[in-house]
Amino acid sequence: MERTHYKQEINMTEALMSRINELISHYPEDKRKSALLPVLHEAQDAHDNWLSIELQDKVAEILQIKPIEVYEVVTFYTMFNQRPIGKYMFEFCQTSPCCLNGVEDLMDYTCEKLGVPVGEPTADGLFEVRGVECLGACGYAPMMQLGDFYKEHLNKEKIDQLIADCKDDKIILHDK
Repeated sequence: MERTHYKQEINMTEALMSRINELISHYPEDKRKSALLPVLHEAQDAHDNWLSIELQDKVAEILQIKPIEVYEVVTFYTMFNQRPIGKYMFEFCQTSPCCLNGVEDLMDYTCEKLGVPVGEPTADGLFEVRGVECLGACGYAPMMQLGDFYKEHLNKEKIDQLIADCKDDKIILHDK
């Protein structure tokens, strides 16, 4: 499979570097790699919610580790994006409780409403649908994550309302 290389402007602002250095300071000097996950989150948040190869290389340089050590983490966790994504990422939990409560049908419904398959952003870059592993809210199935927030007990009407609210810029994605 051919891998597409997406270009990204890297902007390690003074504020971002200050935050990264503060995170690194929580660990012994010889254990800088321990800061990898929080540093990746900060870097991704500051760069349109995705991490290019070049940005991953920059994180490796900052932490004084090998780039492959960053790539291994970024490719393992679904919370890290390796390409530009839709502004509103509908991340549906696809484990047993959600599946038993119809999440697969809701994913299909959402993709049909948006006119895209799972894993591809809409042409306007506004939406994307993704299936993820357990989000730890089994009692609220079927559910999904949208930004930093869970959307629970989903049905078609709630999906329609979420899409409308996103289009009207009424959805808050992050609690920062």
